[in-house]
Amino acid sequence: MHDPAPLRTSAGGWRARRGAQERRAGGSLTGMSLAELRQLITRHASPATTTAIEGVHAARTTTPAAPAASMDGAVLAVIAQGEKTLVLDDRELRYGAGQYVVASLDLPVTGQFTGASEAEPALGFGLALKPALIAELLLHPAARELPGTGRGAAAPFALTIGDAGSDLLDAVVRMLRLLERPRDRVVLAPLIEREILWLLITGPHGEAVRQLGLADSSLSNVARAVRWLREHYAQPLRVQELAQVAAMSPSAFHRAFAAVTSMSPIQFQKRIRLQQARLRLLTDPADVAGAGHAVGYESASQFSREYRRLFGLPPGQDATRLRTEAYAGA
Repeated sequence: MHDPAPLRTSAGGWRARRGAQERRAGGSLTGMSLAELRQLITRHASPATTTAIEGVHAARTTTPAAPAASMDGAVLAVIAQGEKTLVLDDRELRYGAGQYVVASLDLPVTGQFTGASEAEPALGFGLALKPALIAELLLHPAARELPGTGRGAAAPFALTIGDAGSDLLDAVVRMLRLLERPRDRVVLAPLIEREILWLLITGPHGEAVRQLGLADSSLSNVARAVRWLREHYAQPLRVQELAQVAAMSPSAFHRAFAAVTSMSPIQFQKRIRLQQARLRLLTDPADVAGAGHAVGYESASQFSREYRRLFGLPPGQDATRLRTEAYAGA
């Protein structure tokens, strides 16, 4: 099972390691792919990050921003330029140019690009991961001997980070090139998508991706519970009923949920509630009580206390600050 503890690193140590990696990549195929990837993202990034290829995203960020809700479903994200920090509960994950992160679940993660500027924007590529397509690839005879594909395999942590090798970067670059070749992308984009997924499945951090394609894996069972929590976050939580949604015993469900998300179901629900309340307050920063009640809090004082603990400011002040920053960056 993946141990998420090593994900926390010092900024200085992380930058030194990335600098050494980039120096080694200079002049290599990896370095060349990164250079072209930066050019393609710069040309095709939009405010919505979506592209003409379904499930493919290109993001360009020119200003550092306050941490915001990140990760929408199962996704691969590759950084071409800049640095990004993800926080899940008390765990911190940092990755930068030439690295990727795979989120195998729709986790209540907050994300923040750091050090972005007009002169050197943060640039990223994203690909939505499709469990049905992963399942199809796992049926190939070449996948039969891969670890973590048998019944009863341990639940992996749902966030993994790795260095994007030359093969993966080359496939990502070829996917984005298709944005400039409308006639070809209908035929070639699905093929390159399969190639990217195969590289992830067979790569050193492929366990979570493989389990994503298995309907009866521990990760897939937890994913059903996560979807239920996403849809019913304002309702009272009964863990035994949630275990039934996951088709697991309560004890097995507790272990698997903690392994995958690093949180208990109650902590997970609380994080979703507070993120949803924050979105509501962005449109109406004065209605703090209404936002708390809408996401399931019966006590306004408890809502304000837990909101401040997570976001660093009381609800109304935090919403006003975020709106001010959004207007300043517009």
